[in-house]
Amino acid sequence: MISAHTLRYFALLISCSINLDMKTVVLGFLGSTLDRGFGDRRWDRWRPTIGIGQQEDLLVDRVELLHVPAHQKLARLIADDFVQVSPESEVRLHRTTLRDPWDFEEVFGLLHGFATSYPFDLENERYLVHITTGSHVAQICFFLLTESRHFPAQLLQTSPPKKGEDLGSHAIIDLDLSRYDALARRFAEEREASLSFLKAGIATRSERFNALIESLERVVLRSTEPVLLLGPTGAGKSRLARRIDALLRSRRQLAGPLVEVNCATLRGDGAMSALFGHTKGAFTGAAAAREGLLRAADGGLLFLDEVGELGLDEQAMLLRAIEDKRFLPVGSDREVESQFRLICGTNRDLRAAVRDGRFREDLLARIDLWAFELPGLAERREDIEPNLDFELEQVGAERGEALTMNREARARFLEFATVEATWPASFRDFHAAIVRMATLAPGGRIDRPTVDAEIDRLRATWSRATEVDASLKDLLGPERLAELDRFDRAQLADVVRVCRESKSLSAAGRTLFAASRKRRKSTNDADRLRKYLLRHDLDWESVRG
Repeated sequence: MISAHTLRYFALLISCSINLDMKTVVLGFLGSTLDRGFGDRRWDRWRPTIGIGQQEDLLVDRVELLHVPAHQKLARLIADDFVQVSPESEVRLHRTTLRDPWDFEEVFGLLHGFATSYPFDLENERYLVHITTGSHVAQICFFLLTESRHFPAQLLQTSPPKKGEDLGSHAIIDLDLSRYDALARRFAEEREASLSFLKAGIATRSERFNALIESLERVVLRSTEPVLLLGPTGAGKSRLARRIDALLRSRRQLAGPLVEVNCATLRGDGAMSALFGHTKGAFTGAAAAREGLLRAADGGLLFLDEVGELGLDEQAMLLRAIEDKRFLPVGSDREVESQFRLICGTNRDLRAAVRDGRFREDLLARIDLWAFELPGLAERREDIEPNLDFELEQVGAERGEALTMNREARARFLEFATVEATWPASFRDFHAAIVRMATLAPGGRIDRPTVDAEIDRLRATWSRATEVDASLKDLLGPERLAELDRFDRAQLADVVRVCRESKSLSAAGRTLFAASRKRRKSTNDADRLRKYLLRHDLDWESVRG
């Protein structure tokens, strides 16, 4: 026979059209006074926790009930009674150590610890925090931790039956955070800690960058949608992705691994296999099955750096994997699943790539919901000094010594770094400069001669890079040149120089491939060079002319 509660359950599902898969979970304290009652007469009195299960329009799948050891017997009775009034529900008892339920610090610490360790599943469960039972201190702490989203829940308040009624009532309260500014300030310090964490503890001064980090922190903690990090090479996209991963882990929002992929290294037929995996025998050389990077990121964070370098076929597969969390490995007719958070990084203009047919518009729309453009170091000159202190500390720690700069050296380096330096590779250039000076510094103390030598080195390097850019700009045009990474520019510039110094395509190929051709049984250097130039839409005549 179907119980009355079960009939109410299906009636409510039909009337409200709620998601059958979404479970309702209630978290709360056992009421040592209000929930008390033994013997048959206990059913004659209102008990708040039992009242939750008696609500006709509140369907509870699970109750997480906290109690102290002294009330173990009462907790078990409440669990049994709850199942009697709501057979479809499960009650889990959590025995806690609480010496003084009126000690704010102790109660807050207990509930904070419970919130940070509880495996919330927001995609499949909704949570209600019951604030009717427990001491007033417990109710306040529950409120504060729900308001701060440590408990990603709504508040549930139950009330005794009015005169003439058999059952009590309940109210669900969805906190409007804007109405509780005074309470929100209690958590300003914790939020500042999160922001500092994303900035690696660097006291950045750039208003633009600080505002970006504040927005990014809100997004990654409240949304599971993809995040797109834009910015020039060396702006810190990879480092920021790692900090986001660590922040999410500290909030127990990630359990799986961090998988980092530089899409620029995924070329040709192997790209699809590397990303999505393959079955044994899927193609020549596939001697064993391969999991693939997306599958490896299951439950964790996938960082696709230089996502604009993916081929169109890989982009189509990626779009399906983002939307459905399912995809087909190469050579398989059975889909696999991977629940991953996604961060993409690029230094390219993806909208221009869409116009040129090199990037899918639907994929860009999917990953561009939350886009953050990181400014390069040259655009954050007010942050050079705090980043100098950070690099000195980090490089010194890596070398196992205290790394310092004397006053004169520090003043000279900051003058150059904030006024004259162009930092074309952004923080990569900056970090490399500190590493070189640390290596040459006598006794770990960087002096003025060491700084002067490094400044001369940077000027010469950037001057050569400017000459290379001028040469390639004539060939490629400013827009195509801007899309090339720094190492691609240097390689292409050397190829162009050799071509212009050689009498024929074959002669240039022999010079450029002199080392690798010795290991090849058959060589066609001219064809190899022709194909390389074609990758940049160039040919022998245009380079020579």
